[in-house]
Amino acid sequence: MSGKVDTSERVATGVSTTAGIEPVLAESDCPFGPDCAEPADTPAVRLRDARLTFGERTLWDGLDLDIAAGEFVAVLGPNGSGKTSMLRMLLGQIAPSAGRVEIAGAPARLGNPHIGYVPQQKTFDAGVQLRGVDLVGLGVDGHRWGLGWRGRKERRRRVADAIDQVGAGHFAHAPLDALSGGEQQRLRVAQALVGDPRVLLCDEPLLSLDLANQRLVAELIDARRRNHGTAVLFVTHEINPVLPLVDRVLYLVDGKFRIGPPDEVMTSEVLSELYRTRIDVLRVRGRLVVVGGEGEL
Repeated sequence: MSGKVDTSERVATGVSTTAGIEPVLAESDCPFGPDCAEPADTPAVRLRDARLTFGERTLWDGLDLDIAAGEFVAVLGPNGSGKTSMLRMLLGQIAPSAGRVEIAGAPARLGNPHIGYVPQQKTFDAGVQLRGVDLVGLGVDGHRWGLGWRGRKERRRRVADAIDQVGAGHFAHAPLDALSGGEQQRLRVAQALVGDPRVLLCDEPLLSLDLANQRLVAELIDARRRNHGTAVLFVTHEINPVLPLVDRVLYLVDGKFRIGPPDEVMTSEVLSELYRTRIDVLRVRGRLVVVGGEGEL
């Protein structure tokens, strides 16, 4: 679907037995030939005719999605629509029930070094014996014993670079339990960036943050994709801080979905059809505000 926007509705029908992902490649193998030269137009993320079912419930069916390098795609929808399950599928934690799922041209798999993951913000318990710099360091591939002097030096460089990218240098050496929620989440973003990922998967990273920190974290992730060409798949309930940044929206509701630019998907007509109830989409000071029967979504 590269270069083509699909704004058509696809209704999930039927149930299938779960099928596994294609066989995982060995570390030394390459899907593009002996020189491992990846085609220039290979999308960072590709789903082809993807279906995901749990028991008799189908979360989506026939989902085609290409995410290009440097593209920011927001995944929206109510609880239980399959947003987090999609991230788990891309991480290789669960297999699609049908179809293909690829990261940088190869089948999705556990431990993929091309992926950085940003979780929800959760406050660390008091007494946690970790500093911010230690948390970021856990994201370095090969942070095991036996790296040697050169390996440790490279690890320190990468950790320092990731901390610098999120502007956390002045609190990175403080204990985690002494930091605010916004500061902790900036360090989680740094942890996701330390491996220089091709794809950032973000699972509601703005949850529990105040408006100022929502904006800051969203802008840090957006800066990464603009400056480094990292593709972003951003699951969120916090629509307003993200909408000014996204290229496309994937909206999931009750087995149905729409894909397209915000101005085509985030409309009263489309969302009312997906939710099967009246939804109003308003533009306020150049931003989209979505209001349902019980207030802002």
